[in-house]
Amino acid sequence: MKKKVSIGILVLLLFLVATYLYVYKEHRDIATEKESYAVDVKTLFDAYQNNETDADAKYLNKTIVVSGEVSLLNPETHSVVLNQKLFAVFTDTLPSEVTIKSNVKIKGRLIGYDSLLEQLKMDQCIILN
Repeated sequence: MKKKVSIGILVLLLFLVATYLYVYKEHRDIATEKESYAVDVKTLFDAYQNNETDADAKYLNKTIVVSGEVSLLNPETHSVVLNQKLFAVFTDTLPSEVTIKSNVKIKGRLIGYDSLLEQLKMDQCIILN
């Protein structure tokens, strides 16, 4: 009887440790991750226009580098819009050299495509150039 109780407690303890490690795992550090893809905004947008399901399978929740022209800049929310098609939120304040009409290369995580607004969305972005 003591052996069954001991084994039960051990199994419960292992389950609790595994659950804790799964729930409290480290967050991704997009800035240090190697990118999966490097594309321009037009290529990425066209991929979503042609087949959203395939594009999601390829790009969604991946670290990517995207290049494009800044069409909207909001320093208060640390965000930019590239080529009027990609909304990117940055982890830190935007550098002063990022201005409207400047060409930039950003690295971040693609979090989705808004088909209603026809806009791609990225977060945890950093400027590479």
